[in-house]
Amino acid sequence: MMGPVLAACLLIILSTAWISQANGATCKKDGGVCTCNDQTKNVDCSSKGLTAIPSNIPVDTNRLELDYNKLSSLPSKAFQSFTKLTFLSLFNNKLQTLPTGVFDHLVNLNELRLGANQLKSLPPKIFDKLTKLTLLYLENNQLQSLPHGVFDKLTELKTLEMRNNQLRRVPEGAFNSLEKLTLLQLEENPWDCSCRDILYLSNWIREKKGTVSNIEAAECDGGTKAVLEITEEEAAEDCVYPNTTTAIPTTIITTLASSNDDDIPELPVPQENFQKFLGYQEPDHLPTQPQCLMSISGYLGLMMFFVLISAAILYVIHFLKKA
Repeated sequence: MMGPVLAACLLIILSTAWISQANGATCKKDGGVCTCNDQTKNVDCSSKGLTAIPSNIPVDTNRLELDYNKLSSLPSKAFQSFTKLTFLSLFNNKLQTLPTGVFDHLVNLNELRLGANQLKSLPPKIFDKLTKLTLLYLENNQLQSLPHGVFDKLTELKTLEMRNNQLRRVPEGAFNSLEKLTLLQLEENPWDCSCRDILYLSNWIREKKGTVSNIEAAECDGGTKAVLEITEEEAAEDCVYPNTTTAIPTTIITTLASSNDDDIPELPVPQENFQKFLGYQEPDHLPTQPQCLMSISGYLGLMMFFVLISAAILYVIHFLKKA
């Protein structure tokens, strides 16, 4: 009778292994690309060469790390299911823009890391729903300007990192709502101290010096003087900075209006612009090659499991007939 007993044990072992694999799949439905912890609800997808966010990350994830990948864009609904997320890191990717509303569902987020990307601007109201945020990292990007009121809803913010960008000014009242701020890094930006716009920042730094750490490190472009030392006499110009949106120069419009149709040269239209004109849109998410390979391996493993189960059942039936 040892045959049936061994077969039964084999069934138990295989079932336990499959259940364990299924529990892991709850956290690794992307095919095992990420490292997951079911107890802490942490998902680590760092350094995987990802060009898209893995699909089916558990919706109850508390901490999501996507650092050191190759993400160049985010779908607008990338994080809409992660309402329990308290930590999100996209550090060191290739992000050039952020879609409007991409963080709107992260109402419990405490820390957001967007440093070491290629962001040149931020959409208006991009952080408005993140009312519990205490740490925001935007360092080592290419930010040229900030939308008016972009930090107004972040009343719990304690740390704001913006060093090493291309900021020349901040909007009037940019930091007025940040009453709990204790650390602000503004250095390594080309602050334009010849324009009247810098006076808000200069006065704010002077007022908060000793309360908010590191703000004195902000220097005028060229490092000739600290921003907090600028006087109204020095910042006398009413500077107008170029709009970040693409506009057609007025000289071109005038030239085209005064020319005959035959004189207007035929301009090549980039394929991507033509696709946008026709209403073509890229899908929000395409699986990466590692994901496809891991999904195939998952199916093969499942097939092997059923083959072994079938063999074990036949083995039990064979011994029962002999008995």
